[in-house]
Amino acid sequence: MAEAETLEAVAQATGKPRLLLVDDEPSVLSALRRLFRMQGYVTEQAASGALALELMSEQAFDLIISDMRMPEMDGAALLEAVRERHPATVRILLTGYADIDSTVAAINRGEIHRYLTKPWVDNDLVMVVSEALKRRELEQQNARLLALTQQQNAELQNLNETLEARVASRTAELAQINDLLEQAYEEVNENFTLAVSVFSGLLEMRQDGIAGHARRVGELARRMAERMTPNLRERKDIYLAALLHDIGKIGFPDSMLKVPVSRYSVDELTRYRRHPLDGEAALMPLARLHGVALIVRQHHERVDGRGFPDGLAGEAIGLGARIVAVASDYDGLTGGGLAERQYTDALARQALREGVGSHYDEAVVNVLMEVLTEMDNEKVADVELPVTSLVPRMVLSAPLLSPKGSILLPQGFKFDAAVIRKVNEFMSRSELRLTVRVLLNSIDPVQLSRLKATAPGGVLS
Repeated sequence: MAEAETLEAVAQATGKPRLLLVDDEPSVLSALRRLFRMQGYVTEQAASGALALELMSEQAFDLIISDMRMPEMDGAALLEAVRERHPATVRILLTGYADIDSTVAAINRGEIHRYLTKPWVDNDLVMVVSEALKRRELEQQNARLLALTQQQNAELQNLNETLEARVASRTAELAQINDLLEQAYEEVNENFTLAVSVFSGLLEMRQDGIAGHARRVGELARRMAERMTPNLRERKDIYLAALLHDIGKIGFPDSMLKVPVSRYSVDELTRYRRHPLDGEAALMPLARLHGVALIVRQHHERVDGRGFPDGLAGEAIGLGARIVAVASDYDGLTGGGLAERQYTDALARQALREGVGSHYDEAVVNVLMEVLTEMDNEKVADVELPVTSLVPRMVLSAPLLSPKGSILLPQGFKFDAAVIRKVNEFMSRSELRLTVRVLLNSIDPVQLSRLKATAPGGVLS
């Protein structure tokens, strides 16, 4: 046993093949042992089939060479048992010429690699063993590569499955982050627009005659821009410019603000013609409003080139400025801020049509007429509520104005708890009793029923 363990250790350490030689004749075993040790193989001998099987149960052999004729268990029976118990061991049979029938049976039952007749030729036997071991090594390498390939395929499949799951998870995370960013951007954008709306109302607090002018011009310009440009950034700039188009008048004295432009003196008219430049200068420090500032500068230009401050003509005037000019003049005529008398809607529309080709762009005027018709046909389903009845998610159907007409909150504003609290605080401090008009479909039906039941005179359809 100790010798066997030593031989196996030597074979494992050197990487040399291990051969088991089986024959009942000691001289044959001795000859085989000398032959294969000269080739560098590690050998072990067994004098019977039973002893060979016992050795193979204790040690691993790369190849077995067995004589055919042996007592008790012949070579065919031995190699058949080896095939069943140790199929990876290469099997070679030594046989005589008289044993050809038994040899064929052994080949079939034991799946013998090769057989050689006795007496053998040393070189032939060495070559057969070498080729058999090389074939065995190739088969083992193929088996190892196949197992490795199967393992790698399984790992790759698992990796693909987990990768798809990770990609799906990461995609979902990115989509969620994008949604949050878009929501945050929308909130910032809405807050910025609200700030501009409030700022545009500061000038209108100076006197009641032009209260709501910027808001009305902004709504007209917004609707017109939606029809005339697909560029969302340009639409936003046009709307903001409409709200801020008169910001250059902030330095006007009260005497100028209280009379229409048609009654200005020469000096006042000179100052009035500078307000587009003053408005542009006021907005230029804000990078976000550079496009807005350009529209403010150009909104008093005329398509015939006789406007101010730069005398631009035709399409040299930006689309936004052409839109704001028409919207502002329409509201100025109907509101009494542009001429000595207040125009009716019909007369104001007629005046704008008469100004096509000189003051106004025909396409822009046509779009304004479409917008005005659309607004005439609109019927907003809303209700009037006291501020104290506001709840989150209600939406303004009309701007919330101060007693002097300045915009506190714009049309379309959706209330939340914080804003409702601030509005109520403002009303308490000012000792005002404000009402708001909110869209009917933004009020929960249960809430609406409760409001009608508790304050039937305060909720108007």
